[in-house]
Amino acid sequence: MNTLPALFLSHGSPMLALEPGATGPFLQALGPAIDATFGRPRAILAVSAHSLSREPALLAAAQHHAVYDFGGFPDALYQLQYNAPGAPALATTVQGLLSEAGLPVHRVEQGGLDHGIWSMLRFMYPAADIPVLPLAWVPNLPPAQQFALGEALASLRAQGVLVMGTGSITHNLRRVFGGGRPANDAKEIPESAAFRHWVADRSAARDWYALFDYRTRAPHAQDMHPTDEHLLPWYVAAGAGGREAAPQRLHEGVTYGCLGMDVYAFGAEAGVLNAALTATEAA
Repeated sequence: MNTLPALFLSHGSPMLALEPGATGPFLQALGPAIDATFGRPRAILAVSAHSLSREPALLAAAQHHAVYDFGGFPDALYQLQYNAPGAPALATTVQGLLSEAGLPVHRVEQGGLDHGIWSMLRFMYPAADIPVLPLAWVPNLPPAQQFALGEALASLRAQGVLVMGTGSITHNLRRVFGGGRPANDAKEIPESAAFRHWVADRSAARDWYALFDYRTRAPHAQDMHPTDEHLLPWYVAAGAGGREAAPQRLHEGVTYGCLGMDVYAFGAEAGVLNAALTATEAA
């Protein structure tokens, strides 16, 4: 097993599971590309914008099910299943890593994958046969501290564990629903494009100082993230990848004109994955 890159996936609206657009096919290619390039992950540690707690908590059940943590969507969405196994043994390992880093951590013998997790994994690994360990995290800590949480998890990547953050690169639901939901393929608003491209540019430059201070430095930051729980998993995944290699944007896109769907990889292995995906797309 080779060292895996860490990932950040924009999960967008729950409707992605029924209306995959361009992101669904990309995710369908992403799972096999990881397997072919690095070997199949033995487990997935998932940090989602929809699993939050006052202190870090591991959902260490032996079995998971899909959680429908949303309302007002078509009945078909509530019929989708993703019953992946849990990862109790990995929870013990992660407890040790976070404790060694001086971070509080709790373990609960409960299961359930929020839609930010299962909607992504249904595309990447549809057989639901890879154990998943959700890590509920603290949303009121700044980006630098989320990065430090990821750094504490970095060694998992060399153990065949895919560290996966899931949120959205832009996330202002008032923009989506405030005046009636726009078309899924609506033209992107300038504010969303400016913010997404700023993150990509600062990532390519490894400008961590600016990225940590994104709320004052990025264009339209307050508009694109009125609250930042959907962006902060990016920093956890980035911390797991480390500072030395530039984050790689593997996929970019937008739904409803303002809900960014960008996907990033982190770590020295990110470029290898990007090249593998590019070669697959070219073929």
